[in-house]
Amino acid sequence: MSILDVSEISKPATVRPVPLLRIRASSGLSPIRFREVWEFRDLLVALALRDVKLRYKQTALGVAWVVLQPLLAAGIFSFVFGLLAKMPSGGKPFFLLSYTGLLGWNLFNTVITRSSGCLVGNSQLVSKIFFPRLVLPLSTVPSALIDFAVALAMMAILLVAYHCPPGASILILPFWSALLLLSSSGIGLWTSALMVSYRDVQYILPVALQMLFYASPAGYDAALAVPQKYRLIYYLNPLASVLDGFRWSLINTAPPGLAYVAYATAVSAALFISGAYAFRKMERRFADVI
Repeated sequence: MSILDVSEISKPATVRPVPLLRIRASSGLSPIRFREVWEFRDLLVALALRDVKLRYKQTALGVAWVVLQPLLAAGIFSFVFGLLAKMPSGGKPFFLLSYTGLLGWNLFNTVITRSSGCLVGNSQLVSKIFFPRLVLPLSTVPSALIDFAVALAMMAILLVAYHCPPGASILILPFWSALLLLSSSGIGLWTSALMVSYRDVQYILPVALQMLFYASPAGYDAALAVPQKYRLIYYLNPLASVLDGFRWSLINTAPPGLAYVAYATAVSAALFISGAYAFRKMERRFADVI
């Protein structure tokens, strides 16, 4: 009978540590990992707060710029469309009509503009530190919502000043805001991922947004200004019915058609889902290309 070495019996077995996270290259149509984004939510909040602080740092008026921009634009639209062009307003003050549309448009435009350059602007983070890259474009949404809340507070003051209280349709305002966030975030995911490889996007995007602005009823009521025979073509732009819904919720204009709303909802969801999958597919090349 062999005698066992007591030292070998008392020696603990070697246990290999289990990695908390495995980073593997994905292939094909990989799933969207929103759970990882939730795990890095502290980073998302920190990036959003940094964006707000940097944007208004060393500015004389600070957050007042969020209010001044739509106020000045609404004044110009009131003069051009309301006074000179004599476009119908349905009995509503044209200034209020324009500001309401600009309120929705600025939320849409802000998310796209800020999210598009977030990867290139944070190239040092992307190339050296691991975190879900989806955090960067999504971190622009909270800061855009802060600007939207400030502009919405000015909207409340205007409603009181013009003696135009909102009706029960004000309860649907979050729905229109969600549609704008879905569509703008989806486009922002597409453009931010493409800008890593194609810097031409930063020159094409402002022109495309300007054209979309003119094709959207930001400064006028489409239900009153667009002839009936052209409405089907006009409402192929999903923003048209969403901005109409904004006005309906805030100043009781004519509500958008249900068919147009269903179309805008489908397009907004498709933009976000396709943008998330495209971002996920191109994500593996960001650190090498940026």
